[in-house]
Amino acid sequence: MLPLIGAALAYLLGSIPSAFLAGKWVRGIDLREHGSGNLGATNALRVLGWKIGVPVLLIDIAKGAIPAAYFSQWFAPAEVAHADWYAIGYGVCAIIGHVRPIFLLWKGGGKGVATAAGVFLALTPLPTLAAIGIFVVVLFVSGYVSLGSLTSAVALPVLVALRYGMQSPKLWLALLVALFVFWTHRANISRLRRGEEHRFGRKKKKNDDESSRERRADSRADARAGEPS
Repeated sequence: MLPLIGAALAYLLGSIPSAFLAGKWVRGIDLREHGSGNLGATNALRVLGWKIGVPVLLIDIAKGAIPAAYFSQWFAPAEVAHADWYAIGYGVCAIIGHVRPIFLLWKGGGKGVATAAGVFLALTPLPTLAAIGIFVVVLFVSGYVSLGSLTSAVALPVLVALRYGMQSPKLWLALLVALFVFWTHRANISRLRRGEEHRFGRKKKKNDDESSRERRADSRADARAGEPS
């Protein structure tokens, strides 16, 4: 019973739509109708500015770090021998909650990168910090947040394997999350290939039609994968 309670609480914690709430409370807007339409820290930074976007980012990271770091201590049977598996399971539940939040009726959500980073900061701090460094370098050189996310997602399993070995369950989680990050970034990958991806920090005047086309591209990518609209 305890693991089920922990999984449910991890999912509910991950489901807290921090970007959505920030948009409503600070600007009175629904972030799903602005910028990329994504309820993640990047869109919050783009639309609401760094004073709001940075707290949203930190909250999203915490949504993954708290279940991975503590729930295996609070919601695991006393005789459990492999607490890592519980920590991993609770972290995955938090990531799923962020991407498909129950509080928004399983629609919207972010792409899971910041929440996954929180999970890995709790479970594999050194490889995760190295992957974050790679993300920052790619972002600085290219200007693309999505490319930085994809590159760090590829690098993290390698770094985890070097630190913890090929048999570590943390490596399997890193591989699973890397695939998940690529799946949630399908529309971004298409825009990168077409040269249409938004460069972070670069002022780009975008009219409503262009913003709508970007959001529709994300929706089409979801539809092709059989996701609910």
